[in-house]
Amino acid sequence: MPIDLRSDTITQPTAAMREAMARAEVGDDVFGDDPTVLRLEARVAEILGMEAALFTPSGTMANQLALRAHTAPGDEILVDANAHIYYYEGGAPAALSGVMCHCLAGVRGVFTAADVEAALRPADQHFAPTKLVCVENTHNRGGGHVWSMESIREVAAVARRHGLRLHLDGARLWNAAVATGIPEGEYAAQFDSVSVCFSKGLGAPVGSALGGPRALDELARRFRKMLGGGMRQAGIIAAGALYALEHQRGRLAEDHANARALAEGLARLPGVQLDAATVQTNMVIFRVCSLPAASLARELDQAGVRVLPVGPDMLRAVTSLMVSAADIPLAIEIIGRTLEARRTAVSAGSEDSASGLSLQ
Repeated sequence: MPIDLRSDTITQPTAAMREAMARAEVGDDVFGDDPTVLRLEARVAEILGMEAALFTPSGTMANQLALRAHTAPGDEILVDANAHIYYYEGGAPAALSGVMCHCLAGVRGVFTAADVEAALRPADQHFAPTKLVCVENTHNRGGGHVWSMESIREVAAVARRHGLRLHLDGARLWNAAVATGIPEGEYAAQFDSVSVCFSKGLGAPVGSALGGPRALDELARRFRKMLGGGMRQAGIIAAGALYALEHQRGRLAEDHANARALAEGLARLPGVQLDAATVQTNMVIFRVCSLPAASLARELDQAGVRVLPVGPDMLRAVTSLMVSAADIPLAIEIIGRTLEARRTAVSAGSEDSASGLSLQ
């Protein structure tokens, strides 16, 4: 089996999780009487310190329900230029909520209170009214970077002062909490809504949730139905999410340790540019010098390591419960060996070219 570092979304349910799903008590969730879904939603609301939570099929849906509930068509949202909501959700803010994304130039996904202040425009009929600030923690394209509580509080203070609402894309909020020791509820307290995901590092096969006030929950349930997200005997998948929440949250520290070990090993390889100190959670983004990332990823796949190209010369490796500590040195060895083979081939090609030989 290859060492799969493409994402933490590749996780598969454990035997114990499958057992919990098989034994799940179910009902009709659209009627509100699936007991396992109700237990999951209550537990998420409790962890986040919010009045209610709504189970959704995906994190994208949870985020988009929040946008739809907080805004009206023609409004503007403030979001990092590399945020999942803007970058990876298929144009949904425009298509589903009719809102404009005003993108802020964050550093590893983190923008400042001053950035928010500078983005605000006067109340004028020529401008889309800004209604919502979106934060992603941890930040996917920022390499799993964690927002500090100080930065969140500063951004929230500016938003409140200007009457703006705040949404947290907390798909990997569990990772942020484990990395910092700050409870999820302390992060969530700064926001009007929070999405969380069960099918990434927690290892459930399906599902996310949107937490917030009860009034927002009621709106989101209606919008979930409109988007086709109403589910019937959803307790079967909710049981997997609930098991993950209760049994597989703490083990995220193992993923973080594996990611740091991977980063430290990769940083020592010739041809790799990476500051291992920037790795805070379970993501490692590294640059490969003078090599197309997509073709290198294909070669690594054939050699037994799967990584994801995220730029012309950038690759991403993500640790998860499908990757053991023993896999890390092997992955480093395979990546190093593949890079060396590429350098040797390039060098041989240069020599043959210089001697007048044609390489076909």
